[in-house]
Amino acid sequence: MTPKTARSRTLLLVAALFAGAPAFATQDPEPRARDLEIPFDGTPGSYNAITDVAGVTVGHTTLIEGEGDLVVGKGPVRTGVTAVLPRGRSSYDPVFAAWYALNGNGEMTGTTWIQESGFLEGPVTITNTHSVGVVRDAVVKWQYENELFDPVFADIFWALPVVAETYDGGLNDINGFHVKPEHVFAALDGASTGPVAEGGVGGGTGMVCHGFKGGIGTASRVLPTGAGGYTVGVLVQANHGGREQLTIAGVPVGREIRGHPMRMTFGEPDTENGSIIVVVATDAPLLPHQLKRIAQRVPIGIGRVGGFGGNSSGDIFVAFSTANPGAANRSQKVRVQMLPNDAISPLFEATVQATEEAIVNALVSAKTMVGINGNRVPELPHDQLQELLVEYGRLK
Repeated sequence: MTPKTARSRTLLLVAALFAGAPAFATQDPEPRARDLEIPFDGTPGSYNAITDVAGVTVGHTTLIEGEGDLVVGKGPVRTGVTAVLPRGRSSYDPVFAAWYALNGNGEMTGTTWIQESGFLEGPVTITNTHSVGVVRDAVVKWQYENELFDPVFADIFWALPVVAETYDGGLNDINGFHVKPEHVFAALDGASTGPVAEGGVGGGTGMVCHGFKGGIGTASRVLPTGAGGYTVGVLVQANHGGREQLTIAGVPVGREIRGHPMRMTFGEPDTENGSIIVVVATDAPLLPHQLKRIAQRVPIGIGRVGGFGGNSSGDIFVAFSTANPGAANRSQKVRVQMLPNDAISPLFEATVQATEEAIVNALVSAKTMVGINGNRVPELPHDQLQELLVEYGRLK
């Protein structure tokens, strides 16, 4: 066994001990892009995470178990759930929201009601493609048991949860349906503010990004006081992109890095396959039509890293605002605030910047993973990345 393989298996075994627990509560934080001195534009919040938007909480359940040949129903397991709660779990208070798809080869449930009503009425959860159903049902049960709803009539409860997915079948026994309701509850109950675990955790456990290990990434931007001082936070589940297109800080990293190949027993490992889910949060007082405009800027950030929304990619985004609490009152007229359209451009820029950095954070934080049939996805080599940034004049 080579030292690299031994290290990979050790990581898998350690992660397995914490399967089912919130990842940020059980694992030491991995390096992030700024730890490598990668240059980015804009000013991040204190956590440089979606949780810099006051009230937003994030939870993960990470499931890692077994190794070797695929036995459907038994593993190996490399999957999980990530939950984003716009106002935490303290009360039922829907937020203004909108969604947008760059390319629709993917799923995000509940979006037709977001488009119709303009509200996001519960958490956003992200998992693997074949676990959308169980996660959706579990979210309904969780909201009901925690009384996080406002009944239309006495004892009448209904919900249309927002559940998104990307495909982890290259590393995970995806047809073994290992995500269970209790894992969804754990992610929701364990959601908190503060730093957010990134890389191969939660719904991003088995994901691949630009030919390297991907998964969950997050970042934030704080606008200058003159632009309102608002915060924009982004969380991605990155499972998209070909290696040839990978660009970091303007450097064609994917074309320049040597070695570190993926090993897959099927398919073409370096094509623009897979998907990316993006959640954008802000405390700026935006109405749904303005949040649609925010969501439409996400692809610019994806493009900066090399993604282009290939035919088989599901690139789906949701944006929400935590401003205007109480706007979803069922029985009374309410007054809401709206940022003038002429003041919205700094939020567009912040969205682009935070999306770009969140994807790079996912790549930098993720570790090499071995999954079904010995399929192996390498981590982005930090040393080569920094050498290339120096060579291209992006680092001193």
